[in-house]
Amino acid sequence: MSNDLKDKHGTTGHEWDGIEELNTPLPRWWLWTLYACIVWAVIYSIAYPAWPMIKSATPGFLGYSTRAEVAADIAAVETSQAGINQQLASAELTEIAADGDLNGYAVSQGGAVFRTWCAQCHGSGAAGAKGYPNLLDDDWLWGGDIEAIHTTVSHGIRNTEDDDARYSEMPAFGRDELLEEEQIDQVVNFVMSLSGTPQDAGKVEAGALVFEENCAACHTEDGTGDREQGAPNLTDAIWLYGGDYATLKETVTNARFGVMPAWAGRLNEAQIRAVAVYVHQLGGGE
Repeated sequence: MSNDLKDKHGTTGHEWDGIEELNTPLPRWWLWTLYACIVWAVIYSIAYPAWPMIKSATPGFLGYSTRAEVAADIAAVETSQAGINQQLASAELTEIAADGDLNGYAVSQGGAVFRTWCAQCHGSGAAGAKGYPNLLDDDWLWGGDIEAIHTTVSHGIRNTEDDDARYSEMPAFGRDELLEEEQIDQVVNFVMSLSGTPQDAGKVEAGALVFEENCAACHTEDGTGDREQGAPNLTDAIWLYGGDYATLKETVTNARFGVMPAWAGRLNEAQIRAVAVYVHQLGGGE
């Protein structure tokens, strides 16, 4: 260590292996920059929302709000789209596709609505998941034409908030002791035989009788289902919860009761129609 520097600045008193730490002051430009930043931070925290409180933050003397700014931007967009939204909300559902401009807007707007409100269950690509329908295929529980989709989106399924919600309920044949264990085993094997290979082919014939007496009223005698009741087609190898033996036995034993919220009231009519058009054109719409 230079003795001149040591004499000029002194040391901090720290020493290790004969090496002493100089008490060299920070550069003045650095200090003034630091002080300026501190002053700026104080002014900013007074002028703008900054300090968290119990229920909100300090509003700041300038009254600036990012939420208000976003709300103003949204209002401006809604104002600019008011005309075409009114047109969309009043158009015949079956005629929207024939209007190129209106249909293009509906698909774009519907995609945004879907990714905001529907993708959490149906997936960002609408391919669904276990218990949540795939909207890309042509398998529909309640119908896949534009009007049926619009009704489903508007009122939902099996919810308690909308009196017009689509409603169906499968009995829990095992839990409620409507069928014996052996009968459940038989009917599961029969159902598997409708679209593939049963686990035990020897139980299919007996299972057909159980199906006829307990299941055909909803799923029809040939197992193709009934859209009026939301009863699935059991012959197409498309399964909402799974088509393996264990899953089907669980379904027959304890039943399923998926719920979809009613979007009327959460979304306006133009948004509901837009997302219905979007879903309809994904590939499975009828």
